[in-house]
Amino acid sequence: MCGIAGYIQLQGETNPDRGLVARMVASIRHRGPDEFGMYIDQRCALGHARLSIIDLAGGSQPLTNENNTLWITYNGEVYNYLELREELIKAGHKFKTNSDTEVILHAFEQWDIDCLEKFNGQFAFAIYNSENGRLFMARDRVGIRPLFWTVHNHRLYFGSEIKALFCEPSIPRTIDCKGLDETFTWWTSAAPCTLFENINELEAGCWINLQDGNIKHGRYWSMSFPVEFDYNRSVDSYAEQLRELLIDSVRLRLRSDVPVGAYLSGGLDSAVTTALVCHHSQSRLETFSVTFDDNAFDESSFQNQMVRHLGTSHHTVQADFGNIAESFYDVIRYTERPIVRTAPTPLYLLSGLVRQNDFKVVLTGEGSDEILGGYDLFKETLIRRFWARQPESKWRPSILKRLYPTLPVSGARAYLFMEQFYKTGLTDYDQYHYSHIPRINTVSQIKTLFAKDVRDRIKEHDAIGAYGRDLPDDFFDWHHLSRAQWLEMRSLLAGYLLSSQGDRVSAANSIEGRFPFLDHRLIEFASTIPPGYKIRGLNEKYVLKRAMKDNIPASIVNRVKQPYMAPDSNCFVQKNSPEYVGEMFSEEMVSKAGLLSQKPLDRLVKKCHRLSDTHLSFRDNMAFVGALSTQLLWYQFIENFQMPEPIKTDQFSVLVDRSV
Repeated sequence: MCGIAGYIQLQGETNPDRGLVARMVASIRHRGPDEFGMYIDQRCALGHARLSIIDLAGGSQPLTNENNTLWITYNGEVYNYLELREELIKAGHKFKTNSDTEVILHAFEQWDIDCLEKFNGQFAFAIYNSENGRLFMARDRVGIRPLFWTVHNHRLYFGSEIKALFCEPSIPRTIDCKGLDETFTWWTSAAPCTLFENINELEAGCWINLQDGNIKHGRYWSMSFPVEFDYNRSVDSYAEQLRELLIDSVRLRLRSDVPVGAYLSGGLDSAVTTALVCHHSQSRLETFSVTFDDNAFDESSFQNQMVRHLGTSHHTVQADFGNIAESFYDVIRYTERPIVRTAPTPLYLLSGLVRQNDFKVVLTGEGSDEILGGYDLFKETLIRRFWARQPESKWRPSILKRLYPTLPVSGARAYLFMEQFYKTGLTDYDQYHYSHIPRINTVSQIKTLFAKDVRDRIKEHDAIGAYGRDLPDDFFDWHHLSRAQWLEMRSLLAGYLLSSQGDRVSAANSIEGRFPFLDHRLIEFASTIPPGYKIRGLNEKYVLKRAMKDNIPASIVNRVKQPYMAPDSNCFVQKNSPEYVGEMFSEEMVSKAGLLSQKPLDRLVKKCHRLSDTHLSFRDNMAFVGALSTQLLWYQFIENFQMPEPIKTDQFSVLVDRSV
């Protein structure tokens, strides 16, 4: 985990701006506080904030090749770097460090753009050729590591976080209403769109190349599914291959010159990764969990079961209304986008706990639900698709009771409401977003709070179609579960779970998360597993449970899945809630921002105060958190943006100035 930033003149030369690069690096120093580096000439500047994990002594950046013509600034890890290094040495390359950074540089020399297909890892990097002025940037396959860019005044600026771009004072800072519209449709904006006008996010699995003033984009990887599946092969055969891939993925992700810990949520996925780490580690593993004082969210009993089972050295941090509300302000500064749940905040507190215990690296179970069919959304899709064959059936929708077994005790009225909710768009299965219609309908409630000016700006914008512009050619030939998985990975996983709930809240505390389930080999294999082996009846991730049944307690394998959530609006309507909440919702601030409408906002806030002792509906909670985070985003990045003090010259461990 590191931070990268810089700029390049589109054509010709420019006056070098060392102070700008020093500010850009300072704005992301939380990503890499161990070392700072800069390369600068009359066309290009590269900045780096390093979190030292591989080759602690020799991996300083920006790094160059043998003849000082290629320079790289890089964030992330290429886990198969040792194997690639041997291949490159056989091809005649000579290395001066033991870092994976140098492997990327030589791989680019050897294979150019095709090097991306060789990498197994999570990364974002920029490589500059000082001889011909070429700048090449790329991002990992699923978007674990971020990269943003913009063109302004004949320069291309880039950075790991948007705040680095805003260190150039002349770059306008304006909320993009289209990004807002997409966020309150999908929980995220669809790259390249962001929440700021003219600020672009490089899509996962993509590259960008600039030379002679021309900017070209390309995609080198995307998730795909077969049209037909092999049901002649047994589920246990798939499970065994899945297990083997998981073991190798964990093995690679333990490569580090610093200790590696693990998150332990209490669910199946983190139990799998933790059990496999223990299997491969000679020393006692240290694990980290977040607990809640509200039993509706707390999973500590299951966490403790795994701790006892594996004998790990365990650390916990408790999240409550108070520290969630206090930390939420800072979380929005790191997410750089509105969020509709407070869930990233406890994970921000958790990464702080990891840092307090002198760890830099943790393994997590993220990605399992997406590739192996773990979410209720996938089961809802199967039920709705079955129901749609006979939409007037009275018993087919009753299967939803099995998905939500507590619902019948709420009475016939609650069941009728649920039936009508899931019946919306029931027969629209030719729509690419069919699987996500219920979720979209829930989160879109927030748009009723939009100010008239925002509604006017997005009137012609097709937010629902944001992910339908580049569908695979055979998308509509896929199984409906495969379509749902593809869309979930492109939207929620890349734009929210790996960003607001992943990279941003871990990087805020200088922590690198590693994701064994997101090894591209494992993703590609999982796409070939038949849907009926992923979800057996309504038993989610069935093939994973078969693969790991001998390594994890039956109580963990067989427990009813509990989605990770945190208290939402209740955190902000207590008597001792932070002052910023009332300030952000005041008439003065709402009017200044011009994004929300005061009257419906006031009604929502009053409702949340009135029902503060109960659990509000998902819609109301999302609307409250979405509105508050929108106001905070505007305040911190538009109204009151804090320009950082630049890194001082004597703090740069690498300072290469070729402009003189």
